[in-house]
Amino acid sequence: MSPQHRSKLECDNGMSAALIGGVRWRKSGHSNPNGECVELADLPDGRVAMRNSRFPSGPALVYTKAEIAAFIQGAKDGDFDDLA
Repeated sequence: MSPQHRSKLECDNGMSAALIGGVRWRKSGHSNPNGECVELADLPDGRVAMRNSRFPSGPALVYTKAEIAAFIQGAKDGDFDDLA
């Protein structure tokens, strides 16, 4: 099946975020006002898609809720502080 004919539930890592329809992309209130941020969207199948807000039709990465929760907890715990 071509990417243009996928259902909303058929989202794969690296597919164009523009092809993921019917979702609401959102970003943190702490994001840069110049549009340099990461956006997340809940997918109908319970997973979460992530894209770069500067390239809204660029690739999307798709994660399980557990993967997102682990990442967020790591960020809260300071696991990535050396990257900022």
